[in-house]
Amino acid sequence: MPRTFRKRTKKAGLPPGTLVYTGEKVHEPASITVIDYDDKNFDERELSCFDECLVFRDKPSVTWINVCGISQVANLEKLGECFNLHPLVLEDILNIDQRPKIEDYEDYLYIVLKTIQHDEQTDDITANQISIILGRNYVISFQEGDGSIFAPIRERLVAAKGRIRKAGPDYLAYSLIDLVVDHYFVVLEAFAENIELLEDDLVGRPTPTTLHDVHRFKNDMIILRKSLWPLREVIARLERRESPLIEDPTSVYFKDVYDHTIIAIDTVETYRDILSGMLDIYLSSVSHRLNEVMKVLTIIATIFMPLTFIVGLYGMNFKHMPELEWRYGYFSVLGFIVLVAVAMLAIFRKKRWL
Repeated sequence: MPRTFRKRTKKAGLPPGTLVYTGEKVHEPASITVIDYDDKNFDERELSCFDECLVFRDKPSVTWINVCGISQVANLEKLGECFNLHPLVLEDILNIDQRPKIEDYEDYLYIVLKTIQHDEQTDDITANQISIILGRNYVISFQEGDGSIFAPIRERLVAAKGRIRKAGPDYLAYSLIDLVVDHYFVVLEAFAENIELLEDDLVGRPTPTTLHDVHRFKNDMIILRKSLWPLREVIARLERRESPLIEDPTSVYFKDVYDHTIIAIDTVETYRDILSGMLDIYLSSVSHRLNEVMKVLTIIATIFMPLTFIVGLYGMNFKHMPELEWRYGYFSVLGFIVLVAVAMLAIFRKKRWL
């Protein structure tokens, strides 16, 4: 939460449309990949500056411009001038704390997504923002970090697999969104394995480390939930074809993505309930272990109470005491002590306290 506030404070007092990068990753320089294609032709190239994107604006083919690294504000302004992007759109691209949303600017759609990355070594997850601009003949995607997540889309374009080379830019936008949603299932599968291991620890002998893992997974579920719930509204609007940029054949595919999003949301909610139950199980388990320890200590203390009384009674230093000079007094007292202890154990067992 404090980190979110720090991001917001960078723009405090500035007028709307002021371009300020709110992220922590600094890229020198940005990576710009352009793929221009139709059903017969395919052209891919790396651009050195954003000014070179202008030649692709009015081409009849479909153009996909993928930008990795958005910390350079001046470069983003150049791209905004080339494609007549609204200053508020550029501002939202640089503000990486946006919730998933869709905005219609008539000539283009601005879509914000959150992609989740899972670190297999530390089991931590991070949410990165992806901004997509869908125009009449182009798609522009902005990524804060590494752009390897869209590598399968590039491979499909190169190999001309499926209908992606035959369809328009709306189908390309669908493919990007579908890949982001599918990536959620990869993260959720990793969570399923970790949750199963955590359940085994809870059933066995939970430790404070187990409690730490439960809280960490609960925080991860909050990140997933914040990324998925608004995404459902975004895809629902695309499915309803509220913009003429979405063709009727593509709306069917958005309906399929919507169904996948609902499944992912249901899975996240299920995992949240499981983790909440795990916290209760952990507290119950710790309380049960404490009760078992206290029961054993109580039984031991109860057994030694009469024994302590007997020993204390015969430990008094009076001159005239019964059995004080009796030859078998010591062994008789020891036998009586053992008999009392055995009798008390038998009574505890009969009452099922042991």
